[in-house]
Amino acid sequence: MNRLDLALEPRSFSPLEALVHWQQKLVDLVGGAPAAEHHFIGRMRGWDGTGQPLECLELEHYPGMTEAQVGRLAAACADRHGARAVLLRHRVGRVHPGEAIVLLAVAADRRGPAQRCGQELLEALKHEAPFWKKELRPDGSGTWVQGNTPL
Repeated sequence: MNRLDLALEPRSFSPLEALVHWQQKLVDLVGGAPAAEHHFIGRMRGWDGTGQPLECLELEHYPGMTEAQVGRLAAACADRHGARAVLLRHRVGRVHPGEAIVLLAVAADRRGPAQRCGQELLEALKHEAPFWKKELRPDGSGTWVQGNTPL
């Protein structure tokens, strides 16, 4: 099993199905599945930062560059925290309210490293991965997101 299982998803996906599939592969690691896992599922909100309703979110990326940067970020976080495996699915394209945008799972031998790696990688994705977000409203207007949402 490759310890980094990373993919950009152009269509809606089931985070729980992806997680179950990844967990089944964890038993192939030397020594079996690690003792701790940290999971995060982020879904699209149906409103913007001012509370106005949203129709969808357009997540744009630069193919090739985005995957490479996400891979570097995941590898660095995993190395820094001693994570044995990382699963990441991140949407690109049009995302509707309630759909998963990101699934992150980290496996480690203890809960602290798994949790710290997951938190650090989520923040790195928000601030260092080349994704651009445009919020589209029901009236057809849209706004490019400037900055990131707070924790």
